[in-house]
Amino acid sequence: MEPGSLRILLVGNGGREHALAWKLSQSPRVDRIYVVPGNGGTANGMRNVENVNGVKPDDYPGLVAFAKTREVNLVVPGPEAPLVDGIEGYFRAAGIPCFGPTKAAARMEGSKTFSKDFMARHNIPTAEYKNFDDYEAAKQYLASVTHKVVLKASGLAAGKGVIMPATNQEAQEALKQIMLVKEFGTAGNEVVIEEFLEGEELSFLTFSDGYTIRSLPPAQDHKRIYDGDQGPNTGGMGCYAPTRIASKQLIEDVHRTILQPTVDGMRREGFPFVGILFTGLMITKSGPKTLEYNVRFGDPETQTLLPLMSADCDLAGIMVACTEHWLDAIDIKIEPKSSATVVAAAGGYPGPYVRGDKITLETPPKDTMIFHAGTTLTDGILKTSGGRVVAATSTAPTLEEAVKQAYTGISSISFDNMYFRKDIGHRYIPARIPAFDKASFSAKATTNTITDTPLTYASAGVSISAGNSLVDQIKASVRSTARPGTDAAIGGFGGLFDLSAAGFTSPPILIGAIDGVGTKLKIAHAMNIHNTVGIDLVAMNVNDLVVQGADALFFLDCYSCGKLDVDVARQFVEGVAEGCRRAGCALVGGETAEMPGLFAGEEYDAVGAAVGAVHKGHRILPDKESMVAGDVLVGLASNGVHSNGFSLVRKIIERQGLSYHDPAAWDPDSGQSIGLSLLTPTRIYVKPLLPLVRNDLVKGMAHITGGGLLENIPRMLPTHLAAEVDVGAWEMPSVFR
Repeated sequence: MEPGSLRILLVGNGGREHALAWKLSQSPRVDRIYVVPGNGGTANGMRNVENVNGVKPDDYPGLVAFAKTREVNLVVPGPEAPLVDGIEGYFRAAGIPCFGPTKAAARMEGSKTFSKDFMARHNIPTAEYKNFDDYEAAKQYLASVTHKVVLKASGLAAGKGVIMPATNQEAQEALKQIMLVKEFGTAGNEVVIEEFLEGEELSFLTFSDGYTIRSLPPAQDHKRIYDGDQGPNTGGMGCYAPTRIASKQLIEDVHRTILQPTVDGMRREGFPFVGILFTGLMITKSGPKTLEYNVRFGDPETQTLLPLMSADCDLAGIMVACTEHWLDAIDIKIEPKSSATVVAAAGGYPGPYVRGDKITLETPPKDTMIFHAGTTLTDGILKTSGGRVVAATSTAPTLEEAVKQAYTGISSISFDNMYFRKDIGHRYIPARIPAFDKASFSAKATTNTITDTPLTYASAGVSISAGNSLVDQIKASVRSTARPGTDAAIGGFGGLFDLSAAGFTSPPILIGAIDGVGTKLKIAHAMNIHNTVGIDLVAMNVNDLVVQGADALFFLDCYSCGKLDVDVARQFVEGVAEGCRRAGCALVGGETAEMPGLFAGEEYDAVGAAVGAVHKGHRILPDKESMVAGDVLVGLASNGVHSNGFSLVRKIIERQGLSYHDPAAWDPDSGQSIGLSLLTPTRIYVKPLLPLVRNDLVKGMAHITGGGLLENIPRMLPTHLAAEVDVGAWEMPSVFR
């Protein structure tokens, strides 16, 4: 397409449309952009953008007629309503390309019951659900469930039709409001009732030409109106990207298990998707699950993500590639920065609010954009006209800097009863979000005051109560590891061990070991199984002790995380306790370190230390001086991969395009998944080996860990001896074949 040959009709009047006009206007392909109806931002400040008021945005024949008179050759519908109405078909009939799905494909947003059934048909991971078009049936179903639920009006409800009740009584009242009172109009004729999912939410905006997909970085928005994610849902009060929980592996998994299967499924069912697919996800302990589809750019995600596209990344060119089905030739270039958006709303939103207040705008700081939503420009005066009024978006090298600059940008905006959340980005920078002096945001204010607020552990993201709850839940498991020398009681400042009570009549030789589990923890997270890696942690330490001839006496662990999930930590410590029981040692203490900002989401790491003893006068292994040529080398079988080498294991799984939930091909009879098989805990050799040690039948032992046979066997041998290992003398475990 020749430079300057595109004339675009952009339909909508929100912050999303202002951001789209802003980015599209930078394209060398674009000659003119007509925005119907537009807002105060699209009315001023961009050389090739103009608002059109002579035709209504829902007058589709009128829009087609206008497009023909202006020689428009690309239509970009912004909101969901025209797409669900079938605007694409009007322009297709007129021979004008439309960057947006057909009416049939738009059902993915227009009907939540349709989209949930689609997910079920194509095995797209999502919450368990039931659809209802009968109030009494829905009421009875709600009365029968004991788990928390989410209620969704099936039709379009401007992003507000999702209700998350805290109790069954609240759920019944919400159901009544949706289906009988018609709080969301006809959108509530059908209702989806689904299980409440816990985790972190992510939003993916994915370009599609019906075959190929290209995604922008995952973003995280803030739906609730009040700080701390409290209050009713809104269209979105802020957003940031990229998100720290979206690892490369997670993004690849989402594309492979959700996004590509969605686009492929739509095409195979006869309604291929062309446009931008917004997919809302919940990253649960068992992996990503789909919350919803939208068939257009998100708001405020668009305002956050478009500024991250590099200057030479042509949004108009991407849209053309989608409509002409050659997206596979496009690479989307993203700047290595962070972006944050803070939305300023009218007081009272999302309930009733006042329109027509005068807005004062000052020059925003560098790398900060002001995107208009509910604004109008009349006779040169900018006024409020909607609930979400204006947003400030900033880009910076770090998320912390981007958030700080976005709030500085908000300080350049002023109107009566202006409201905005003060905690955008709080999930990952809770102690660094500035507090704002509300008095400085009156209609006449020209300055912004940043003040320090009192900080507590809770405001910094550390939960003392969660830590106390964990201790209460693990006390019984820990106590079950008691052995002569200690009662394994926790809660004090340190663990006690009485050597004489353990049978040592004279001071023994003490031997210590310390180790971790490593990246095997990634698989534990993917499978939401955490007890087996607790066993691994003990095994890696006590096996190091027994090969030196030591009886493992006691164990201590340290569990470090960004946000303490009591259930996950409990599972892990129960695994540690099980490992201690298998080794015959006592779990006498531990540390739980909650460190927001150091770990992403609910990830954790763990290390452990074990102390063992050898009776005075007994041999400490290896006894290299006693070793002679001809001594027999005996190998003890493993349970599988154990706990080393998982960075390589994970890379192999990734390269083969496999999921941890796929069947384990090496063990088809077990019915186990790859993840479950790989989580088989490290074998603990202590109890079988100690009798041999005590009877002085062993000269040396090697614990085969990182480095394998070649590096660990020589560690127990004198320099003048070497070991001969016939690898054909035993059957290799199936996982290695």
